[in-house]
Amino acid sequence: MWSAAAFQMLYGNAPIHSYPFPHIYVRDVFPAEFYAELVRNLPPREEFDPLSDVRPISSDLYDKTRSVLVLDPVSVGMLTEPFRTFWERVAAMVVAGELGKLVCDKFGQLIQARFQGQKRIELFDEALLVRDTQNYALGPHTDSPLKVASFLFYLPAEASQPHLGTSIYVPKDRQFTCPGGPHHRFDRFDRVLTMPYLPNSLFAFFKTSNSFHGVEPVNDAGAERNLLLYDLRMRQQPQPEDEEAPTA
Repeated sequence: MWSAAAFQMLYGNAPIHSYPFPHIYVRDVFPAEFYAELVRNLPPREEFDPLSDVRPISSDLYDKTRSVLVLDPVSVGMLTEPFRTFWERVAAMVVAGELGKLVCDKFGQLIQARFQGQKRIELFDEALLVRDTQNYALGPHTDSPLKVASFLFYLPAEASQPHLGTSIYVPKDRQFTCPGGPHHRFDRFDRVLTMPYLPNSLFAFFKTSNSFHGVEPVNDAGAERNLLLYDLRMRQQPQPEDEEAPTA
């Protein structure tokens, strides 16, 4: 299974690239045998739900081209075997475990700077299996204002579709920023690069007002883009230190 110590060595030594926003890209994240087990145990299509059925988002935004499986006890507990037992073990390792501490250690200075002068910061983590199919696209966006960091573990069986990775963008108006929420049109941005969608690789980034990322339209016939998405989030917007929270 996954070794937190081995991952810490690899991930901890990966450089944080600062342009255009803090991010990392790492190859060979997991031991080869464990990665093969991950891919082999990806649940079939019927075990996933459309994202718009799981999250309060517009069904027009994703249609049926993005499906997810939340790695929480309820959703994982409904899986058929052998998938249930395997993903129960993975969820126990990933959520509310060592990974959150490693994320905070890696982006520690950025987290401190973001929340300086604010109080009552409550962070939590969550993980989802994500499956994108043909015609999926994701316009440039910076993610929810409640997001702190995202980790995208790519799970392809082979290295034949590197172009399906997540892309990084900069706005044509270099002064433009976005606190998070809306997805923007591709023609308003320049694509800097695409993180290759390769087996056993990781793209992770720290959420900022310019962390524009997205996915170019997936036009490959029969395409299936699998990833394990891990997010570190805030429960609610923080308050300034001199501002008291309402009591009722």
